[in-house]
Amino acid sequence: MSYEVIVIGGNFAGLSAAMQLTRARRRVLLLDAGAPRNRFSLASHGFLGQDGQPPEAIMAEGKRQLSLYPNITLRDGKVTRTQKEGEEFVVTIEGGSEERARRLILATGVSDTLPDIPGLRDRWGRSVLHCPYCHGYEVSGGDLGVLANHPHSAHSAMMIPDWGATTFFTQRLFEPDEEQLRRLTARGVRIERSPVVELLGDSPKLQAVRLGDDRIVPLDAIFVAPKTAMASPIAEQLGCAFDDGAFGPVIRTGENKETSVKGVFAAGDAASSMHSGTLASASGVLAGVHCHQSLVMQPAG
Repeated sequence: MSYEVIVIGGNFAGLSAAMQLTRARRRVLLLDAGAPRNRFSLASHGFLGQDGQPPEAIMAEGKRQLSLYPNITLRDGKVTRTQKEGEEFVVTIEGGSEERARRLILATGVSDTLPDIPGLRDRWGRSVLHCPYCHGYEVSGGDLGVLANHPHSAHSAMMIPDWGATTFFTQRLFEPDEEQLRRLTARGVRIERSPVVELLGDSPKLQAVRLGDDRIVPLDAIFVAPKTAMASPIAEQLGCAFDDGAFGPVIRTGENKETSVKGVFAAGDAASSMHSGTLASASGVLAGVHCHQSLVMQPAG
């Protein structure tokens, strides 16, 4: 067995988990498929000490710092299969090679499914945004929209006026109830019931949206919460339990970030409905620390 822990995923969560284990002088392999969820964004915001830095620059610096430790191996490669054999986990990497470890940390992330509206996908991460805490300041003062595509959309629309004049597009799918309508009105949110059918402007910038009745509404940015799915089948292959998150399934973990499968830990967006770089990094720290402690506390012999 070459490694004590294999970390699958090289974004903020995986790198943070690997750092804790590496500094605990454990033999660690970090595998990175190279397709992070935040690759569509120009910069990460709200991340203390990293505000405004491109995500790829943060990850590159994290890998550089990890590479200074002699007990970690950093490897590019997509994991295609995982299984347990006795007390070990066997990880198969695209191309056919295998690696083994006593513990796994899954930082495999999620994939986003966006509403099928012309002009929306090519603006994702630029002027079509998911999180006001991550990107709201950069579009503040402009005309902003919230596209309803889930039951929590009205709640999102109540927050956005802190960043700019807000229009809530119900899409004729999620009509606010009486209490929500009172709160939205109190916040100055304009309700638009004619659905958005097209995004307009010189992409990736947004200039306006076209409605189903052919009216044009000027907008500088629009917020939408995509539906999410596991970016990798690994957790399902291992038999990990899932919970229904706000936007899609999440890997079930305890407070120590261990999944329902003993010896397998999970961190980042795949294990939480709250998504940000800071939260992903923090959950990776917890997963790494508790994974290390599980190695220390295992039965003697």
